[in-house]
Amino acid sequence: MVLLDAMARVSERNAITLSAVHVDHGISRHAGSWAEFCAAQCAQRGLPLTLHRVKVTRERGRSLEALARSARYERLLAEDVDVVALAHHADDQAETVLLQLLRGAGPQGAGAMPAYRAGRPALLRPLLDLPRATIAAYAKERKLAWIEDESNADRAHARNALRHEIAPLLAVRFAGYPLTVARAARHQAEAAQLLDDLGEIDAAGATDATGLDSARLAALPPARARNLLRWFLRAQGLRPPSEAQLADMMRQLVDAAADARTRIRLDDVEIGRYRGRVAVHARPSERFEHPWHGEGEVELPGGVLAFRPALGEGLAGAKLQQRRVTLRSRVGGERIRLAVNRPTRAVKQLLQEARLAPWLRQSLPLVWCDDELAAIPGVGVALDFQAAAGEPGWTLDWRPDRRSGQAS
Repeated sequence: MVLLDAMARVSERNAITLSAVHVDHGISRHAGSWAEFCAAQCAQRGLPLTLHRVKVTRERGRSLEALARSARYERLLAEDVDVVALAHHADDQAETVLLQLLRGAGPQGAGAMPAYRAGRPALLRPLLDLPRATIAAYAKERKLAWIEDESNADRAHARNALRHEIAPLLAVRFAGYPLTVARAARHQAEAAQLLDDLGEIDAAGATDATGLDSARLAALPPARARNLLRWFLRAQGLRPPSEAQLADMMRQLVDAAADARTRIRLDDVEIGRYRGRVAVHARPSERFEHPWHGEGEVELPGGVLAFRPALGEGLAGAKLQQRRVTLRSRVGGERIRLAVNRPTRAVKQLLQEARLAPWLRQSLPLVWCDDELAAIPGVGVALDFQAAAGEPGWTLDWRPDRRSGQAS
């Protein structure tokens, strides 16, 4: 409410178009009245309000608070605006720093929340250097109304326990709290930026669309190698791994034998190594069998298979019309003959020669006509199913999921 009131006053004196967003998580039984309160406060100030209702589903291993926060930020960052202003203050920042330190975080975590994060929209926290007491004094002076979320009193949450039981003791014993801890966050954020800069330097020439060169990890001193791997994972949009996870990753990605199968799980993806490249990819899909009835595109567990009309190439259209066509995942043992002057070959061998990473082989759909293997996307069409010169046919375009971790 202090942020809303202050921003409304600023917008009156500057060329700023201001609006408000309220995200209703539906967790509290009071959520409906909170939305009504926000609507009334915005109407009082002549500000438009957008209300989003989101459904937060519990997930094993993640707190409801964290899930709600993720859902809230997803909505906020989807707004078509230049800047989203958030009301975090110095006490929030200090709590975040302490929680991160108690979890064993490094500079990236201890840097906590940035006052400004570029993007579209950018994130701005204009109150981050102000303690809660200053904000409360403003609210009292302006006679503002606000609502206390009842969950803030639940000391079962780590942040609330820290806020109600530990922070008051720190404030009595250390006069500068919370501003001194917030200042430490800025120092840690600078250190984290320097580590990112070093990671980018160490990654030069070692990263491309196929991933990260594992030889570069092996060539660096251990601390810099770990920093490079953290940098690479963060660039893929992944959360920082724990110290134990990072050590296990380094062991498997650098120290394991060249032909060792590497499958490291992190969040909802896997990290693998193939032909010297470290790649982040989607977890292999389950086995599937999907009928094809002439659609231009078919969405499958590992991506999208597109059928493009062609003339004199690809799969013979007439033969596909005469048979039952199915798209299946590999089960092993498949064989195919691609040309008159070539023998029948094992699909496994062909995919290895195509330098397709193991995780991509598992999700690659094979095209079957009745019980005959007719085509392998990206590899070729079986001799008996190839379109003749001038004959209508279908070419195949396999588009793996974005996080497929393609390696070649």
